[in-house]
Amino acid sequence: ASGRSYTTSSLIIGYALCSSLLAVINKLAITEFNYPALLTALQYLTSTLGVWLLAKLGFLHHDAFTLETARKFLPAAFVFYLAIFTNTNLLRHANVDTFIVFRSLTPLLVAIADASFRNQPYPSKLTFASLVIILAGAIGYVATDKEFTLTAYSWAFAYLVTITTEMVYIKHMVTNLGLNTWGFVLYNNLLSLMLAPFFWIATGEYIDVFSSISSPSGGRNSFLQPAAFFAVSLSCVFGLLISFFGFAARKAVSATAFTVTGVVNKFLTVVINVLLWDKHASPFGLLCLVLTLLGGVLYQQSVT
Repeated sequence: ASGRSYTTSSLIIGYALCSSLLAVINKLAITEFNYPALLTALQYLTSTLGVWLLAKLGFLHHDAFTLETARKFLPAAFVFYLAIFTNTNLLRHANVDTFIVFRSLTPLLVAIADASFRNQPYPSKLTFASLVIILAGAIGYVATDKEFTLTAYSWAFAYLVTITTEMVYIKHMVTNLGLNTWGFVLYNNLLSLMLAPFFWIATGEYIDVFSSISSPSGGRNSFLQPAAFFAVSLSCVFGLLISFFGFAARKAVSATAFTVTGVVNKFLTVVINVLLWDKHASPFGLLCLVLTLLGGVLYQQSVT
């Protein structure tokens, strides 16, 4: 039991560090490389090739890719792609604090959805109170957000819906599909990569990408620019790391506990964001943001 607890703690810490750093890294990447669909596709490509190469070298083992399993996992990959796509566009149009606040709203929704659709116990009174504190902090932040724009908050609500669905549905897939952790990483990223071209066409982003490539200077947001290359490369590496730690942690804890972990680790994100640049909330907005994170600290996992 102690060994299992140590393993679970290690996975949670690994996921927390990757999640807290990736929010700032992705904000930097989308600022320097303003192509959200292409950015996410590069992350999926890196993760897919990374798993394949490490398996060939004997460093890891993943389940074999079969069309039958891919068919079963495709809906989960589609929801995951939507969550990452809306996340990237939210970071494109809003600051990191706005992203964190809406991310903080997900535990309450996930707890309700987990109980309603996966027959998990409803949160205890203390747990529910902590989730309400998260909600109160989020409402306070939104009410005082001077950088409110309809575009940013439209992406924020789209992200809120998709990430809540993703948390519950992928937990269901992880529990029932029977793949090992690297198998989930491979299927999720490979199928997401296959979905990417449809979003390039649907959003018209491919036109901007081709225009940038044909431009003599490579375009302001060219991948060849040193700052863009570094930011995109770093986001791709952390994308692979969070894929592993994310799926491993999903196996180890409940959907709500996993969601709250993604909220609490944003303490580090807030500190980095405030120190790195001026794209953050007002002092009162930061206070409301901290309140949402404190609600996450008070959370207690309702499923043993």
